[in-house]
Amino acid sequence: MRFRAYFLLLLLCLAVPAWAQDTSAQRSRRDRLEQEIAIIDGQLRDNATRNSNALNTLALVQQKIDLRRGLIKEGEAEIARLDGEIRRKQMRIDSLQVRLDTMTFYYNKLVKGAYKNRDARVWYMYILASDNLAQGLRRYSFLKNLSREMNSQGVKIKEAKAVLEGEREQLAGLRSEAAVLQQERLAELERLKREEATAQQTIQVLKKEKSKYQSQLNSKRKEVEALNKEIARIIAEAMKPAATTSSKKNTKTADTKKAEPIDYTLAKEFASNKGKLPWPAEGPVVEKFGAQYHPVYTQLKLPDNEGISIALSNGTQIKAVFDGVVKSVIVQPGYNKCVLVQHGDYFTFYCKLGGGCPSRRGDKVSTGQVLGAVEPIGGSTQLHFQLWSSKGPQNPIPWLRPQ
Repeated sequence: MRFRAYFLLLLLCLAVPAWAQDTSAQRSRRDRLEQEIAIIDGQLRDNATRNSNALNTLALVQQKIDLRRGLIKEGEAEIARLDGEIRRKQMRIDSLQVRLDTMTFYYNKLVKGAYKNRDARVWYMYILASDNLAQGLRRYSFLKNLSREMNSQGVKIKEAKAVLEGEREQLAGLRSEAAVLQQERLAELERLKREEATAQQTIQVLKKEKSKYQSQLNSKRKEVEALNKEIARIIAEAMKPAATTSSKKNTKTADTKKAEPIDYTLAKEFASNKGKLPWPAEGPVVEKFGAQYHPVYTQLKLPDNEGISIALSNGTQIKAVFDGVVKSVIVQPGYNKCVLVQHGDYFTFYCKLGGGCPSRRGDKVSTGQVLGAVEPIGGSTQLHFQLWSSKGPQNPIPWLRPQ
């Protein structure tokens, strides 16, 4: 009997983990979104302190709005899941209650029958009045089984009551959690309204000062083009085949710097890890790969982004996404210090690092090794990250682990 009680309680406990795992995964996603919103908030405060341009502010606010909508969506999904769990839990409680009522009804009948014949002499007389020994044994067995069944039913009722009480406690907990999530959802919706209002105010500022922001945009375009040109030059140089002794021995004007041979084994390992590379730093992506358009003047094309920009806190450490060799360390206007790491015929580029960057040309680096730390530039603290193959720039997102 005791084993049955433990078994029922074990089943009750095992019903929780599958639901708890879903809850844990959703909470993990919500925590990540909240952390990214906190990073954006910090950058917006920095922007206000440094009087940064409205275009940067608008990009951050719009990214924050997107994250807020994602947070609300996650909350609504969790509420919907809780509602479903509450319905299933209520149905189970109703079923258990019906079973308990039935068991109690039949148990009461047994008790009443036993009470009427509670005098042991009646039982003995019933057995002794048997016509023969076989009938007497059957009557004895019947009375013995009746007593055993009464005890068994009593134990089962106690066990069912314990299970039912546990289910009711879980139901109360689910309802309480759902109520909290509903309040959080309403609060997030209010924050979203305020952020959307801030975005509209910033858009009005941009519309009034189009010429000023056009000039800033032209400056940014020049910085982007200069960076992309420099990256292409470095990669083209790295991809030159190593000069052979035979082809160079009679050439007096040969370049004294031989290109190092490309490690195609490393390149193959890099390519096989597509979709599994670690992020250089954890944060929201505020600028995506590819063609970009102005958020206000939608017909105005911004410079193509050959990488992604990740918003970070000041001083966040930047780590290599894979084993490789530091091919170049440069300082680029608008991008501060930049580190290029070669992985065979693949390359990763880390920009907007601070002056204390420890990386040097020729350093061998391993996955997760710190290359430097980001510092604010123009009122924002971001990592600009690019990934190139021998064929040109690649969208880094499909190469990195899903967040």
